[in-house]
This record gives sequence, C-alpha cells and structure tokens, in this order.
Amino acid sequence: MSGKKNVAILGSTGSIGTQTLEVIRSHTEKFQVEVLTAQNNADLLINQAIEFQPNCVVISNEGLYEKVRDVLLPLGIKVFAGEKALADVVTMESIDIVLTALVGYSGLIPTMKAIEAGKAIALANKETLVVAGELVTKLAREKGVNIYPVDSEHSAIFQCLVGEFHNPIEKIILTASGGPFRGKDRSYLETVTKAQALKHPNWDMGAKITIDSASLMNKGLEVIEAKWLFGLSKDQIEVVVHPQSIIHSLIQFEDGSIKAQLGLPDMRIPIQFALSYPDRLKADFPRFDFARYPNLTFEKPDIQTFRNLGLAFEALEKGGNAPCILNAANEIVVAAFLREEIGFLEMSDIIAETMVKADFVRKPTLEDYVNTDKMSRIITEELIKSKV
Repeated sequence: MSGKKNVAILGSTGSIGTQTLEVIRSHTEKFQVEVLTAQNNADLLINQAIEFQPNCVVISNEGLYEKVRDVLLPLGIKVFAGEKALADVVTMESIDIVLTALVGYSGLIPTMKAIEAGKAIALANKETLVVAGELVTKLAREKGVNIYPVDSEHSAIFQCLVGEFHNPIEKIILTASGGPFRGKDRSYLETVTKAQALKHPNWDMGAKITIDSASLMNKGLEVIEAKWLFGLSKDQIEVVVHPQSIIHSLIQFEDGSIKAQLGLPDMRIPIQFALSYPDRLKADFPRFDFARYPNLTFEKPDIQTFRNLGLAFEALEKGGNAPCILNAANEIVVAAFLREEIGFLEMSDIIAETMVKADFVRKPTLEDYVNTDKMSRIITEELIKSKV
C-alpha cells in the first residue's frame, strides 16, 4: 500500500465499526477516517469523531442532530442527519473505500450509492447481497467496483482464492459454530430465553447477528451472500458445523484439493484484510496455537431442528425476491424475540408463513425490492400479533 486510504465507516458505533476503528488506530500511517455514521449512539459517535477527526459524521436519528452538531461543529467536523444524508455522504470524492457495517436492510441503498460513485466496498452487511444480490453485483461490474468481504467466512473464501482466481471452484464449505444451542432438540428450544440465545460460545457480536447465529439464520444469509460474491450455484455451497470456529471456511477445487483459512475467532483479521488488500499488514492479534486445539471437529447441521438454514436454501433456489422476503421477515421476528414477544422456534414458523403469503416477483427491480421489504414486514408483524 502506498499513501493513505480514506475510509468511510457506515455503522461505526456497532461491533464491526468499533473493531474497524481498532484496526485503523493501529495503522494510522495507512488509513484516514473520512466519514463516521451511527443510528442512535450519539455519545460514542462524538467520542469517535473527536479521536479520529473525520471530514464529517452522520447521525441517522434526526432527533440527535443538535446534540452531535453542538460538540463537533466547533471542531471543524461537518455534521449531517437522516437516512438521505447517509446515502449522500458515501459519494464524497475524497472517499477511497466504504466499510458497510449497518445492520440489516438499511445497508442496501447506501451501499448501492457508494458503488454508483465508484467506491470500493468492504462489505460487512450481508443483507445487502441477500436482498438484492443480482442488482448489486451487476452494478459493481458495470462500475468496475471491487467488493471485499468482511464476514469471516467469506473473507476466508476470498483469502483462499488469492492466486486461484483463474481456477474454477467445485464447491465452497462454509463453517458454522452451531451457536449456543448446538445439539439441542426442539423440545429444549421451545423454552430458551433471550439471555441464553445471546450467549454465543465463540464470537462477540451485536444482538441481531447473535440471535441469527443461534437460529442458524446467519449461516443461511451467508449461503445466499456467497452465491453472489463468488458466482456460485446452490449445489456448490455446503455448510458444515465446526464448533471450535478455527477453520473459517474452505474451498474445494476441480482436482479435489481443498484450501482452508484458519485462525482464532477475531473479526479484526478479515476487517484489516478487506481494508488493506492486496497487502497483509502486520498485526499483534493473538496467534493460533495448534497444541491448544488438539481436536477440530465437524458435523452436519440439523436443519430439521434449525429450520432457518433450510428456509434460506429454499429462498436461494426460488430466486427472485424470495431472499428479500426471507430477510425482511427475519429482521422483524428477531426484533420480536428480543422484545420477548415470541418464542425461539416461532421465529422460523413465522418466516416460513411470510414466505408463503408475500407476493413473489421473479425478476425484481430495485423498486420491487423496496416494496417487497415493506410488505413482507407488514405481513410478518401481523403474524406476530396473531400469536401474541
């Protein structure tokens, strides 16, 4: 890398955003923070801006605008508010790469705007490709924009592909920890609590993605994301449960050879690789010691008990706006589960019902995706109310 990359971090106060700033803090000679954004955490956004001195910040919650402005404007940091501002700032000429760490569907429009403006993307918002993978990847090709995956599994695939881009993939194998309920049956899952579901055995993540991991929906979303990132068919994507979370994913090539990327569970590694590619930067992250992990184990996922993974494969096979329906329903049921309005198993039941009730569009436009997301959420909310 020569010179500094100017980085915009969408969702800087979340788990991925704060870890991205840790990476940048360690490599101030390589990266400059140009934009920081947050939804509601004004206090942390202010502290981040004071430390990293970005060109501007965006607080999506317009009610917090004055609080942020009054502190940062005197420091020469521009302050904007609202969803439109979020989509506008990513087009700034000074930005080199946009790291999208927004949660859920909210990442779609800003990511597409950044691609339209020719910005490289470090993608931590898998829902962008789940919802509208065909549109997003087509636009990226047209604009000559690279999308660098930040999810640990997709980063692992990407790292295994370096030097192999000309070699066809036979299949990829996405690893899953199995979450906190691995090996449990449906009778056990009927009574699990929010607190239990939020205790992930290996990763420290935000609430929404932690629940998705517990239900295996996170892996289902990653399956759909992988299809678009790497140009794969459903039959080329396999999921295996690997409780130790040391092998982050694998590729099998046409000669039967398998490449894997290994390491301790630490999101800073894929974040740093996405920002610095094609270079690897020195880091003082903890190192993996084989002697401490004498057994690495693997098993098939239980898609009868954890239906979400099967529903994701169904949506992928159906295509069109089906993954968008799946994602919208999931965002609503996870929020309801976190509010303790529905049970753990009811999440899958409601998602499946929404996929049946929502209108299917085989060749959706961006407007179709927007309408699908809106209507699927309404259907899901109605189904939740009927069960409360």
